[in-house]
Amino acid sequence: MNSNAFGIDLGTNHIKIYSRATDSVYVQKNMIAIKEPGELFAYGDSAFDMYEKTPYNIRISYPLSYGVISDLGNMETVIRYMIADLQGGNLKSADFLIAVPCDVTDVEKRAFYDLLKEAGVKAHKILAVDKAVADGIGMGIDVTTSQGTFVVNVGFETTEISILSLGGIVLSRMIKVGGQKFDEAIRNAVRSEYGLLIGGKTSESVKNSLFDLELDGRGAVVFGRDIVTGLPVEREIPTKLIVESMGVHFRNIIDNIKLILEKAPPELSADIYRNGIYLTGGASQVSHLVEDIANGTGLKVNISNDPITTTVEGLSRIMRESTFSRIPYPVEGMSK
Repeated sequence: MNSNAFGIDLGTNHIKIYSRATDSVYVQKNMIAIKEPGELFAYGDSAFDMYEKTPYNIRISYPLSYGVISDLGNMETVIRYMIADLQGGNLKSADFLIAVPCDVTDVEKRAFYDLLKEAGVKAHKILAVDKAVADGIGMGIDVTTSQGTFVVNVGFETTEISILSLGGIVLSRMIKVGGQKFDEAIRNAVRSEYGLLIGGKTSESVKNSLFDLELDGRGAVVFGRDIVTGLPVEREIPTKLIVESMGVHFRNIIDNIKLILEKAPPELSADIYRNGIYLTGGASQVSHLVEDIANGTGLKVNISNDPITTTVEGLSRIMRESTFSRIPYPVEGMSK
């Protein structure tokens, strides 16, 4: 790939883009705000700032759903503006390396190629990398060896569970459980226990602050609308309720980890036993998840230094280091 190249991880919650020219990573919310009758109003972090606060004529949405592109037109718009931002507003011909989920159909995988081809970003060469492989490389693992590596990426809407060896994926499973499910569980628990409606941003904030709240021995103070009176109120929510509300989803992740472990070839199982699980993804930082996975599997859990950017850091290494030059591949039916 030439010097003007980008590595893209299209997360449902965040877009992460690596620019080879500047050797830097750009992170923005994967959101778009459209003002009727179809005018772009905002994108990225600016759109997220407006989320759950907009008037009727402005619609805010995520162009991705469960790891795949659900709104190609809006996704093209977001990518085009973000790449333009990174190039100082002047789009130039560039190569692209994009991370794709493992457990998706050929049609869904092809959509990632079509996105870049049709977005007006002057794509010259487009190659793909399996997201789990990029995760392994981003966590400092040489995935090109025959050693078995067990990677779990807990994202916003999905969790990808994969066993890697020789630069490829031996086993993989993607489930529809992630940070959004944790947020929903908190909202439902607060509504059930206190008759209080809270927003998605509030539940996400509670989830992210759980560790500090427990450390300080404090409950989470939230603001919402009382179901009975309809009036805005303030409540303090005990951290125990928050932890218990997410427990069912933690157990779902652990059960699926066990399913993959049970199917692993014996030699790879031995490697996994020695090295443990490599955990990444934005929602992997939620308090108690690491301990629950370790207790539920009996394995050591290795945590990424920066779970949100692990995948794109892997893409950056693939673009810069010749060791990984054979890992990218053209999308099925596409030529290099």
